[in-house]
Amino acid sequence: MSINKTIRAKSGRGGAFKSVPSIRASGRLRSWRGVDLVTAAVLAVAFGVIFWGFDTFVYPGVSLLSAGFPPLGELALGVWIVPAVVGALVIRRPGAALFTEVVAANVELFLGNQWGPAVLLSGFLQGVGVEIIFALFLWRRFGIPVAMLGGAFSAVLEIVGYEWWAYVAGYSWAWKFIYLASGVVSGALIAGLLGWLIVRSLSRTRALNAFPPGQEFHERLLRQSE
Repeated sequence: MSINKTIRAKSGRGGAFKSVPSIRASGRLRSWRGVDLVTAAVLAVAFGVIFWGFDTFVYPGVSLLSAGFPPLGELALGVWIVPAVVGALVIRRPGAALFTEVVAANVELFLGNQWGPAVLLSGFLQGVGVEIIFALFLWRRFGIPVAMLGGAFSAVLEIVGYEWWAYVAGYSWAWKFIYLASGVVSGALIAGLLGWLIVRSLSRTRALNAFPPGQEFHERLLRQSE
């Protein structure tokens, strides 16, 4: 494993903080292992089912609550970007965000949604947005700031590249920028921060022992026992 970044972890001795290395994917960065592919697919299917539930039972309420000022409805956008961030943080290889997001979108399409095949284009743009940010950091940075930046940029790409013209073409430019700002905030907080917390929580369950986040969790335990 290559060590590229240092994050902070609390030690069990006197509340002091000790550094824990951030770990990159093993082997050649572009060479996926079988476990990478299977895990990314499982995550994507799970998120696709979550998408269906959100589309069916939650989003109608979001639309109702934002009816007085529709641009604020885009505060929900981050929900659909979470798979890309989680996939990137777990697999830590180029293509992980795009693969996880697009497969989740296909599951969402299969189960049924109000947008139809358009979700595939959205999934592609959202995955690419996260891929670009992690690539800018050479797939060596996996902390909260990078996760939030990935979620935020993914929202920008999705909105400016598609939603402005497909869903809110009739909005004034003032409303369009409020719509964009709402999506960026959602992408950063829901997709970025929440996505990072999801991966951290999964690592605590030992479900990610075969991946860098799981190995980092074991490193933290070792530091705490010192």
